[in-house]
Amino acid sequence: MKLVDPIIAFQSEIQQIRRDLHAHPELCYEEKRTSEVVADKLSEWGIPVIRGLGLTGVVGIIKHGSSKRAIGLRADMDALPMQEVNTFAHASRHPGKMHACGHDGHTAMLLGAAKHLAEHRNFDGTVYLIFQPAEEGGAGARRMIEDGLFEQCPMDAIYGMHNWPGAPVGTMSVVEGPMMASSNEFYVTVKGKGAHAAQPHKGIDPVMVAVQIAQSWQTIISRQKSPLDTAVLSITQIHAGSATNVIPDEAELVGTVRTFTQPVLDMIEQRMGEIAQHTAAAFGAEVDFKFRRNYPPLVNHPAETKFAVEVMKSVVGADQVDDQVEPTMGAEDFAFFLQAKPGCYVFIGNGEGEHRDGGHGLGPCVLHNGSYDFNDHLLPIGASFWVRLAEQSLPLA
Repeated sequence: MKLVDPIIAFQSEIQQIRRDLHAHPELCYEEKRTSEVVADKLSEWGIPVIRGLGLTGVVGIIKHGSSKRAIGLRADMDALPMQEVNTFAHASRHPGKMHACGHDGHTAMLLGAAKHLAEHRNFDGTVYLIFQPAEEGGAGARRMIEDGLFEQCPMDAIYGMHNWPGAPVGTMSVVEGPMMASSNEFYVTVKGKGAHAAQPHKGIDPVMVAVQIAQSWQTIISRQKSPLDTAVLSITQIHAGSATNVIPDEAELVGTVRTFTQPVLDMIEQRMGEIAQHTAAAFGAEVDFKFRRNYPPLVNHPAETKFAVEVMKSVVGADQVDDQVEPTMGAEDFAFFLQAKPGCYVFIGNGEGEHRDGGHGLGPCVLHNGSYDFNDHLLPIGASFWVRLAEQSLPLA
């Protein structure tokens, strides 16, 4: 492993920042304190700052030399609305809020890279340090784009990174093409006619209609989608009724759809609506079908992915790099950046949880779990990757 020596030297400082952020989590578009910490550190290191993109977003700008080339490096800042069960010193001080996805670590790694790049400037061009709010459901990436990120900060490519629990510390992984799925929600209300449960013939039972719709939807995945295309249709909630002897007026179906491509998503949404409408009509019921598209698929660009792989190898070694990692059906709003600019999103191994201090919860160290904690051993690895990526993207003449 070939880490950047000065980054190792100030690792403890970056760790203190990371643990401070972990102790003070803020939800999407509420990252005021986090933004202040980030902006203050960047300013302390002589890095000009843009505030307000995406409401609470922060962008640091490091320029050197005469080249007009530029790249963007992104870290997300927001926490999750969940209770932390860890009791170590840097556990969340805000009930119901927790850094359970490692965004505190992502922010700290990019800050570590920012400090080194500002001090050494071993590159020719511009590095934009993008600290993004509201990744957890708030589409902060899209908001930053809408607020003029790429107009104010023109860049040739953009890169992102996420810690990955279960993968050994010191490993990095990526795959060209689709790497994370689109995230979509559906809300369906079946409107029937209530009746006494002992006289079902006098009503229109929305529960049975909902059951028929739910079963029929699964044929979209098994019989109407190509077996070579990946997709998930999960009904996660069914709500109906309030008494054992009453057929209710309505029944609700709620859930998620995940795909790796837009055409497959288009087909699934269309067929879900058609099946719901026609099934309800067959039983004399009505249906209200709502389908909400949240995040598009995250698709890594070929050239930028190949480049990122070579940078990974130069930092952690070729034997520690997996360039054919299995895609995940999880979603990530970095996908919006990749729709607008060439770029690549990579994973960095967070280990199995053995790094956690005494006082951690008994649950596993996995994402979105109350016992999770970011592995501080990643800080110099991730920061070194960002530095080498910038230097090799923008080489000195």
